[in-house]
This record gives sequence, C-alpha cells and structure tokens, in this order.
Amino acid sequence: MASIAVTKERRAGETRVAAVPETVKKLIAAGFSVTVEADAGLAASYLDDDYKAAGATIAKTAKDAVGAADILFKVRAPEADEIAALKSGAIVVALLNPHQDKASLDALAKKGATAFAMEFVPRITRAQVMDALSSQANLAGYRAVIEAAEAYGKAMPMMMTAAGTVAAAKVFVMGVGVAGLQAIATARRLGAVVTATDVRPATKEQVESLGAKFVAVEDEEFKAAETAAGYAKEMSAAYQAKQAELVSGHIAKQDIVITTALIPGRPAPRLVSAAQVASMKPGSVIVDLAVEQGGNVEGAKLGEVAVTKNGVKILGIPNLPGRIAADASALYARNLFAFAGLFLDKEGKFAPDYEDEILKAALVTQAGAITHPALKA
Repeated sequence: MASIAVTKERRAGETRVAAVPETVKKLIAAGFSVTVEADAGLAASYLDDDYKAAGATIAKTAKDAVGAADILFKVRAPEADEIAALKSGAIVVALLNPHQDKASLDALAKKGATAFAMEFVPRITRAQVMDALSSQANLAGYRAVIEAAEAYGKAMPMMMTAAGTVAAAKVFVMGVGVAGLQAIATARRLGAVVTATDVRPATKEQVESLGAKFVAVEDEEFKAAETAAGYAKEMSAAYQAKQAELVSGHIAKQDIVITTALIPGRPAPRLVSAAQVASMKPGSVIVDLAVEQGGNVEGAKLGEVAVTKNGVKILGIPNLPGRIAADASALYARNLFAFAGLFLDKEGKFAPDYEDEILKAALVTQAGAITHPALKA
C-alpha cells in the first residue's frame, strides 16, 4: 500500500492545505494510506479530528509525516527540512512555481525526488479534473471582485431611493481566461456595469454570454487574431496602437479595473500604464491578479495597496485563493486526488506509468536531475 503525507504549509501567507477530509477518505478507499501533520488544515478550517474521522493518521511533525511516505502532497514547494526528510525516490506533487522557484527544484533533484508540478498538467479533456491552475484561478477571479468592492468607497449596484439614485459601478476586466470570466460573473452578480477585453476573438461570445460588453477594435485583423489551436497571434503595431487608444479612453471612465493576464515562464505583460492610472477618477480601484509575476499594472506593489497622487488604489494582493482557504483547499485537494489516480494500475496497485501523457507533461525532476524541457538551461 502506497503512503501519502500531507504537511502544513509554511510559506508566508499560505493558508491552504493539500488534502481535506473528503479527499483523504477517497484516497484511502482507492488504496492509499494517508498521514497528515498536526494542524495542517487549521488555517483552512479543517481540524485534526476531521482527518482522523476520515481515516488519516495524525503525525506530530512534518518530519514524522514525510519520513516513510511514498508521496508528499503540498500546495507550495516543500521546505528544506521536508525535502531532507524525504526518502530516496519519493514522489512530490505540488504547485512548484517551476519557472521562478529554481532553488526548490534543484533541492528536490539533489534529493532524488520524483517531482510533479501541477502547473504543467496539460489542458486536455481527461486532465480537466486535475487542472489546479483553473480551479484556483476561478476563486482568484471571484475574490478579486470582492476585494475591489471592499476597497471601493461606493455601492456596486444601482440603487434607486427616495433621496435619489446611486449609479452602478463600472468594472473593466482585462484578460478573459478562467479568472477573468469569474470576475465578470461576480461583478455582474453584484450589480456592476461590466466590460471586458482580450486579444482572442473567441472570448467576445463568452463575455457577452455573461451579460458584459466586449471592448476591442474589431477590424479584419482582430477577427483573424487566433490560431487553430486557440492561441492569440501577435498583432501589428498599427492595430496595437488603435487598441491602446480605445482601451485608454475606456479605462479613464471606469471605477474598477481588474487585470488577469499571465504568460507561463515570462513576466506578466504590462496592460495598464501610469498615465492610464492617472486618468482614472479619485477613489477608483485596480486589482492586479498578476502582481506575483511582476504585475500588469505600472505602480502595483506586491503585498501592498498603492495609492496614487490622484487617489487611485492599486491592490497588489498575493495568493487570492488563499483568502478563501476552505474552498480553495477543497478544489485543489480534488485536483490532487484525481492526479493520484494516475499512480495506480488497472488493478489498483501502486505502479506509476511515467509514459502517461499527463505524468510525462507534469514531471519536473527525476533520478537526480531536472527533466522538464522548459526548465533545462
């Protein structure tokens, strides 16, 4: 029987946990044994007694939990003491931030761990249930609007009262991926007037289906701006100039702007300039979901609320899913449960097939080396 360890997250501000009682019960039913470090789920409102009731063993320390484990489940990369406690050849599954956290990869490789980065799970049909980036981005998009509403000094919906009418907030979402779509839906639920933009023409229909208005220069070049695989094509300088002018004029009229654009392995693209921020009204709010990758917004500061001279608040909140720790943990734990199924053969025995297309895509270290092509120097 293969054993799984789950330890407490020790990164600053990380409140999530990699397994919840629901998934512990399912993992045990699938044939694994599970050991959970004491208080591992406390920050996400999951108690040790709940894990015990689900069949887990509670270990006093991370070292006790990890020492004999075949598999270590984490939200973030394990810390040095956890890596040191791994037995040779142990499997580690986590959001490893592989493009930026090279030190953790090097340490895992040196230990001889077989590590999988959940960021690299391919976006194919059979892997949808394992797509941790999407499950967490969904919650980040929701939470971004909640944070913006809290920082915004006015009401979100239109309100008609005997004393007069309160105008609805105008919300502009830049980037219509998983986080952007959820931000649109949440802002609409709160009664805001919502607009959105993206470089992919196919997103227009998605935006409009949520009751928002799409903002883009919709010329012939834009209509052909997507590859057969669904990726954006690079636009001409002339188109970029027209789009920038349209967006600049639009941003100046908004109460809230939410930016969501990320490029794997590269710094986040700059979407909002200081001049565009300066054009907004006092009291306006910008939420930069890409702040941990350098930010989409000029002037955004990681972990801070930057207030500009003209009174615009730029929220650089890291780890938004961690602000909804219980739900974020539950979704991520289900992603890991589905991923763990790939380690079992048809008879339910622990026999990882490293040629499986999902495992192969997510594998980052094995046999003392960093193996992923995108990470090799």
